[in-house]
Amino acid sequence: MSRPSYIRDSVIMGIAVGFFGMGFGVLSVSSGLSVAQTCAMSLLVFTGASQFAAVSVIGSGGDPISAVGSGLLLAARNGLYGISLARHLTGSWLRRSAVAQLVIDESTAMGMGQEDPADIEGGVLAGGISVFLFWNLATLIGAVAGSSIGDPNVFGLDAAFPAGFISLAAPALRHRPGQVAAATGAIIGTVAIPLTPPGLPILLSALGAVIALLIVGPPPAQLSPQPNPEVGAE
Repeated sequence: MSRPSYIRDSVIMGIAVGFFGMGFGVLSVSSGLSVAQTCAMSLLVFTGASQFAAVSVIGSGGDPISAVGSGLLLAARNGLYGISLARHLTGSWLRRSAVAQLVIDESTAMGMGQEDPADIEGGVLAGGISVFLFWNLATLIGAVAGSSIGDPNVFGLDAAFPAGFISLAAPALRHRPGQVAAATGAIIGTVAIPLTPPGLPILLSALGAVIALLIVGPPPAQLSPQPNPEVGAE
């Protein structure tokens, strides 16, 4: 019996995500975290956008509460992925809880991209395990290297988080509620930057989604949050 194609695809995806992991490792160490703290974050948090947000806040002088809040805000979408995948996961609640730790953009995309519904769980597992291994290995490499390369801004790594965030937000801009939320959030964040501590503008900009919901209502059902496999370890 031949191996399912999602195993090969997952390995390729994991290698690609690893490059983001190296960038995170470098950026984290340059923001003041130790190699051990950086690796622990990738092992325990394992969601790239949230990790980039947290270290960006810390590197800018923000407090831990703002860093954690920013990370949790960006990680909230993983809960929606879990809801959509729940009916495809089998086994005891303990096994399902373990698999849930691997639910990120990439693993969800790998699972939901399978033609055979019976392969969805396998795709989630293969995608999640592959990304987890390569992300953490790359984080270690980047963290060790980051202590010796100096300013990561010279290599453009400071743009990694903004680029990833834009990639996550892009699908929502296809419909009016998303456009209103993005525009309102951008205005709130811009006004808050000179008035509030680092990290808080990110949290306040989330009010744009609330305002959009009140003004134009929720997005169409068929345009519910979709996983973006192009963003590392989300």
